Amino acid sequence: MVPSGTEATKVIEVIDLHKSFDSVQVLKGISFTARQGDVIAIIGGSGSGKSTLLRCVNMLETPTSGSIKVHEEEIKMKSDGKGGLKPANKEQIRRIRTRLAMVFQSFNLWQHMTLLENVIEVPVHVLGKPKAEAEAMADALLKRVGLSDKRETYPAFLSGGQQQRAAIARALAIEPEVMLFDEPTSALDPELIGEVLSVIRDLAKEGRTMLLVTHEMKFAREVANRIIFLNNCVIEEEGDPESLFGAPESMNLKRFISSME
Repeated sequence: MVPSGTEATKVIEVIDLHKSFDSVQVLKGISFTARQGDVIAIIGGSGSGKSTLLRCVNMLETPTSGSIKVHEEEIKMKSDGKGGLKPANKEQIRRIRTRLAMVFQSFNLWQHMTLLENVIEVPVHVLGKPKAEAEAMADALLKRVGLSDKRETYPAFLSGGQQQRAAIARALAIEPEVMLFDEPTSALDPELIGEVLSVIRDLAKEGRTMLLVTHEMKFAREVANRIIFLNNCVIEEEGDPESLFGAPESMNLKRFISSME
């Protein structure tokens, strides 16, 4: 995390972001900045826009309006002719996505590939890394998440916790500047949650910049240096974990925290 009083480099800037699906507004003017080493936990009830926000940062969803900057480089947008926006430069999107890695709720591993093949796929076929080098890195990453003995195993033969740890290894393989976690434990049985949170906790200790959508309040309080509370598709309250969990100002946040205990 960023040492107190340090003005670290801006890594992600979200400025007045709006997103609508037809007539339904999902994000209503979201703005925040993530600096180098920030671990920002994004919390809120179902339908508050948490996952959509992450998907917009990674351009898996295109904002209706607003802007996003990665290392102060603004993602170029243009009108889609329907009142919204679309990427103006596909090469820029491809390049920026190599700096952001997203871990999804449902793992999204390629089922026809072994874990080793999953981890080396993007480094070899998208980033052009030599296969031998990619395999050495993959072995190190699989060992790091406790799966070195599963390198030749297909995802269908793994538990949900093992699959999610493999998905984290795959995300790390592109050597991202920012990790995006979208409810990484929501699809897991309770007894498997701890093994995934342990891996994420270790990444936070390394000083990695992370945006983490989670419903694990105790974990968010432990690993994050900032909390963003989304309610009704806007940021209703944000700040450090002790302030937000210890003395929330918003009644909606108080109710939300109570409902999660």
